[in-house]
Amino acid sequence: MKRVEKVVTNFQTLEIWKSRRECEFRVEGAVHAWFHRDRYLTGLAWDLIAAGALLGKEKPRSILMLGLAGGSSMRILRHLLPDCLMCAVDIDGAVVDLARRHMELDALGIEVIVDDAYRWLARNRRKFDVVIDDIYLAGHSDVFRPCSPVEDKLLGLLKRAISAEGVLAVNLVIGAGHRNMQSQTRAKLRGSFPMVRSIRSPHALNEVLVAASQVATLSRLRTVQFSHASDRIYWSQLTQRLI
Repeated sequence: MKRVEKVVTNFQTLEIWKSRRECEFRVEGAVHAWFHRDRYLTGLAWDLIAAGALLGKEKPRSILMLGLAGGSSMRILRHLLPDCLMCAVDIDGAVVDLARRHMELDALGIEVIVDDAYRWLARNRRKFDVVIDDIYLAGHSDVFRPCSPVEDKLLGLLKRAISAEGVLAVNLVIGAGHRNMQSQTRAKLRGSFPMVRSIRSPHALNEVLVAASQVATLSRLRTVQFSHASDRIYWSQLTQRLI
């Protein structure tokens, strides 16, 4: 891949790297969105998010994603759930436009709302089978959460958007500088939902917490089909545990 563009938005500075079949949005050298014409999985956070959305009591008919970026997770979910209603909210309209230009975002058939996700949640009265919280902003040296899901007000808004028997999936960056957020979010979700499971990958510095009245095990995912060998390998390497 080669760098084809550098873009400064109101929220971040990113570089666009492309090859004939692949595209990445990079912020401070880290890949924040990924697209490939033939493949879906990377072993990174997007895989964990997509897997978490599939572990509710029923097959989801509607998904809300807070923090769309380039739409990498939603692209996986659209492949697996072709008839699902999908809605996404992102504060950075410039990145959404770049995803339309470089990552075929419009082909996913997502209702995209450019807005502050927290303000939008406060106004929202719709219910979704899956609510995904992936709200991170780019800092000078690392990403950060502008608002924590451990805060009662935000968690209440997230829960209000979930349908009966629905699922909340929260993506967490883990490792140095993020451990307090990880431990606090785990504790908060355990105290707020009957069941919480953690999904990890050996390749990702992320953990996705899936919270609901009942969360399926990863055996649910073994029937999912991917045609590309690397996708099948990454999918098989996901791990899960009850927390």
